[in-house]
Amino acid sequence: MSPAVAVPGPIAAARPRRGSPADLRTYNPLVKILGPLPVMVLVVTTRDLLTPALVAAATLTAILVMARPRGRVLAGLLLGLPALALVMTVSFGVLTDPAQVDDTRLLAVVGPFELWSGALAVGLATALRTVALLLLVLLGGLTTSGTDLVRSLTQQLRLPYRIGYAALAALRFVPRFAHELQVIQGAHRVRGVADGRGPVAAARRRLATVVPLLAGGIRHAERVSLAMDARGFGAHPRRTERVVVPCGPRDAVLLVSIWAVGAACAVLAAALT
Repeated sequence: MSPAVAVPGPIAAARPRRGSPADLRTYNPLVKILGPLPVMVLVVTTRDLLTPALVAAATLTAILVMARPRGRVLAGLLLGLPALALVMTVSFGVLTDPAQVDDTRLLAVVGPFELWSGALAVGLATALRTVALLLLVLLGGLTTSGTDLVRSLTQQLRLPYRIGYAALAALRFVPRFAHELQVIQGAHRVRGVADGRGPVAAARRRLATVVPLLAGGIRHAERVSLAMDARGFGAHPRRTERVVVPCGPRDAVLLVSIWAVGAACAVLAAALT
């Protein structure tokens, strides 16, 4: 008697395993990227110092606690953003028309430039708005992959998958081009092409990589196009997904929380000023 053979049932789409609610990587990409847009509008339209400062502090806290960045990203957040704010404050403070802030205190005079306290306040407000916007963008950018974003766009927003996955394939050309550029430059160094020092030799080396890099990009694009055609890409208006990006109640809670924190920052700033 032959052994029984199990007949497999319908293949279900694999769902990503939900992790801790304190991990931003487990939430829907659209919530993390499109959710902060109303808060960004609030930050852009405000002119006080406290509102963007509170939004930036709340967003930075959320990134440090729920994204847990490490290495250069953490150093950029803790050291790079304050340095950017300082440079922008001084730059905008120097470039502001003194006639608009001549009723404030003159802090310093360096050659033809005058630094007024009012101009410094304008520069600080601009710097805080810029930092707050960067942090709101990084809230989703640091915890979202391009593949998950495309899947979410096609599944939740019904974006045609021909557009989404074609754009994703184009973005994946960038690291390949970087690798091919290193290979071409190494081959040129071995063969002594455009050897020498100075700006002229550097320009010659750059120009010598254009044609082989373009040829390699065309060959790679042809291979990708043939592979997509062989697998039936674009043959049907809809496609099945191996991985489903869910959008559930926890994503709605995150969305409402982002809006509530933004509103609370605006209300608190108005109460303190």
